[in-house]
Amino acid sequence: MIESKIIVVGGGPAGSACARVLKQADLSTLILDKKPFPRSKTCAGWVTPEVFKTLELNPESYPHTLNRFDRIHFHLFGVALPVRTCQYAIKRYEFDEWMILRARVPVHTHKVKHIRKHNGYLIIDDTYQCRYLVGAGGTHCPVYKNFFGKTDPRPVKAMISAVEKEYQCDFRDDRCHIWYFEDRLPGYAWYLPKGNGWLNIGIGGKFLKLKKQNRTIMDHWHLFAEKLVKLSLIKQVPRDPKGHNYYLFHKNHAYCRDNLFIIGDAAGVSTLDMGEGIHAAIKSGIMAADAIANHKQFIPPGLANGLAKFSLPGIFLSIFKK
Repeated sequence: MIESKIIVVGGGPAGSACARVLKQADLSTLILDKKPFPRSKTCAGWVTPEVFKTLELNPESYPHTLNRFDRIHFHLFGVALPVRTCQYAIKRYEFDEWMILRARVPVHTHKVKHIRKHNGYLIIDDTYQCRYLVGAGGTHCPVYKNFFGKTDPRPVKAMISAVEKEYQCDFRDDRCHIWYFEDRLPGYAWYLPKGNGWLNIGIGGKFLKLKKQNRTIMDHWHLFAEKLVKLSLIKQVPRDPKGHNYYLFHKNHAYCRDNLFIIGDAAGVSTLDMGEGIHAAIKSGIMAADAIANHKQFIPPGLANGLAKFSLPGIFLSIFKK
């Protein structure tokens, strides 16, 4: 049996940020992830300046692909609105590996299936045991599924469906674009150049509103991709886009129970305005680690700082609200 005082299930931004703080507190910590790093991750990879501030890092010191935008071109009901801002785009393939190496804790490739309690320990697949268990395995995290899903499920009204494609191509515009309510999409679509020839395009919308429209997120994806071709922003509709679901921050939800914690997408902490999740994930991981190390109450970012908002102009902040 492999033993560690704390095991973190999932090595994404939430899990690696949590593990790094625990390591700094000199607490025995192990990360389990179902895939070895570096590994691909479906995510737009949009990060705010607050991400680097939270990581105590100057953006210029980040050693991998980093594209900065000083202006975002919003499109609302056919009206183009360029807005000055400061945002960044990263490649999750690089960012996640950099984060987990920065944590400096052991990482085992293991897909968690069964978790049980025994004599004050949490036993994972009869192979690992720990005193504290942190679920950072995304929307389908096994820690959430085993200990939170049945008694305190995430509300369906907070679910976002998204489809996107990140690929290297000869794209036609270096600017960042965001479209709202395209073809009645209850959300927004994006065109996000990442540098070195990489482009991420995608859409996201509220699941329940899509269901009421009797349209799927893939219906909207095809309409959006064809629009980009017509605008000459891409040459052709890319094949094999990836779909996924995640949850916005919601109140009255359990984020810890005894020595069990859920963070990041496992907890559902993405911002209410733009559905941005990377900063909230990192912040929730750090706060969970602080709660464990200092025997404090764990209060996720949305509750600690008010309903977290993405740092974009207020005119666009209601996009994902009820």
